[in-house]
Amino acid sequence: MKKVIVWVLLYVFSTSISWAQGVYDIGVHDPVMIKQGDTYYLYCTGWGITVYSSKDLKEWKNEKRVFDNPPKWATETVSGFSGHIWAPDISFYDGKYYLYYSISSFAKNTSAIGLATNVTLDSNDPNYKWVDHGEVVQSVPYRDMWNAIDPNLIVDENGYPWLAFGSFWDGMKAVKLIPNRTEVAEPQVWKTIARRERSFELDDKNPGDAAIEAPFIFKKDTSYYLFVSWDYCCRGKESTYKVVVGRSENPTGPFIDQSGKPLNEGGGTLVVEGNDRFAGVGHNSTYTFDGKDYLVFHGYDTQADGHAKLIIKELSWTADGWPEKINLEK
Repeated sequence: MKKVIVWVLLYVFSTSISWAQGVYDIGVHDPVMIKQGDTYYLYCTGWGITVYSSKDLKEWKNEKRVFDNPPKWATETVSGFSGHIWAPDISFYDGKYYLYYSISSFAKNTSAIGLATNVTLDSNDPNYKWVDHGEVVQSVPYRDMWNAIDPNLIVDENGYPWLAFGSFWDGMKAVKLIPNRTEVAEPQVWKTIARRERSFELDDKNPGDAAIEAPFIFKKDTSYYLFVSWDYCCRGKESTYKVVVGRSENPTGPFIDQSGKPLNEGGGTLVVEGNDRFAGVGHNSTYTFDGKDYLVFHGYDTQADGHAKLIIKELSWTADGWPEKINLEK
């Protein structure tokens, strides 16, 4: 009997260690990350934008949120908005940190993407202050067949910034910005970088059944990789989220999956999907830190009543330059 108990305890302990690898007991949706000095800063969906910091990518400390009060322009743009901000994106340019963020109502494309900047991410620094620059791009029902949420910034070979974004409707878009990254460039240049087939009979105001969102473009060597999330988030234990990828030699595509199918024609090579522990996993960001590549995302933990948790996994690559499928149990 004692041997059985010991075996069970060892099994439980080893299983917990296995799950502890890259899974962190902090509640996040849509995590993005950046490193300043010796500290990692993580931004995610939440009231005023939720912020965490870490020295080692393992122990996370809650930091002051970005906004104490909802941006005035946002409350005027999106009816009913009260300060719960979605899906930020963080980058560094010309001595400042650029934080794009999403304002929306769930399942509607009455949405907009705003921008705030700061010269430091350290809230103890006397120069710490987020400066809001207001709206960058907006979507309007019956005018636009896209949704202005889930931003991600990428820079092309000529140094011009592009903002990728989108959720459901007619897919993921990329729009060219002016060099200082604060507004859409004129004349406007738009591209569809990924989409799935939508039932044509649906009303334009309906998000539709083409479940795709959260574009993130990552450069490795000379190639650009577009990661997107398929299927459904935000349903706890019923979530079906997963991440797929395509590759291009151009930061705005066309992106092609491993079988040769374009992402803007429904293609996508699977990178990570849910299992018995996590009902769905997705909305990733991708980075290189200290010579290692990481996929940062959230997963709906069935052992925690379907609540979302932070997951960070190291990315490995095939000999021909594709991200290997992630095993959540390792």
